Amino acid sequence: MIRAIIFDVDGVIIESAEIKTKAFEILFSDYPDKLPEIVSYHQKHAGISRYVKFRYFYEKILGKKLSQQEEAELGERFSKIVLTQVLEAPLVPGAIEFLTQNKNRYSLFVASGTPEDELQNILTRRQLSQFFLEAHGSPKSKAAIIDDILDRYKFQGKEVVFIGDAESDRAAAEKAGTLFIARITRENPQLKDCRWQVSDLIGLDVLLQNMCDKESDNQ
Repeated sequence: MIRAIIFDVDGVIIESAEIKTKAFEILFSDYPDKLPEIVSYHQKHAGISRYVKFRYFYEKILGKKLSQQEEAELGERFSKIVLTQVLEAPLVPGAIEFLTQNKNRYSLFVASGTPEDELQNILTRRQLSQFFLEAHGSPKSKAAIIDDILDRYKFQGKEVVFIGDAESDRAAAEKAGTLFIARITRENPQLKDCRWQVSDLIGLDVLLQNMCDKESDNQ
C-alpha cells in the first residue's frame, strides 16, 4: 500500500527543467568549449543543489577555484535568471488534477534541489503549498530529505514513492529504499530503463495502482 508520495518540482510538477538548463548556459557562456560538458553534468544531476554544481564546474571542468563570494554571486544571478520564468511556466499536464484529487488520499511532500527559501516562495506564489504536508529544498540532499520524512512519519520504504526526473533522483530513492517513478523528458533519456515511468502526470493514478498490485503480487 502506498501511503506517501514525494515530488521533485522542476520537471515533475512545473515545466521548468529546461529553464534551469538554459540558466547554466547563460552563466557559463564565457566558456563555450566547456558548455557541452557543463550542460551534460547538470542534466544528469538535475536533482542536486545548484551550488554543488557550481563547485564541480569550477573545480573539475574549468580547473579554477571558486570563492564563497563568487559562489554566492553565481547563486544570485541564477535566481534572477530563473525565478520569473519558473513562476510563469506551465504545470506538468495532470499535475494540478492529481494534487487536487489526491491530497487527502496520500501524504504529499516535496524534495527539491532548489534552495529552500526560493522553493517556498515559488510554491506559495504558484498556490501549490496547500497540497503538501512539507516541502524541503537544499542545502539538504534529496536522500537526506527522504530519509527524514520516512523516519519522522514512520513510513516504510515500500509505502513511499519518489517522483523525479534525474539520475540523481533515482539514486536518492534507491538510497532511501523507496519506490521511484521517472518523469521522462527529452532532457533525461538515461532514465528510460526505469521500471516505473510517466511522460506526464495524467496517468499517475493508474500507474500507482499498478505499482500497488505488483508489490502485492511480490509479497
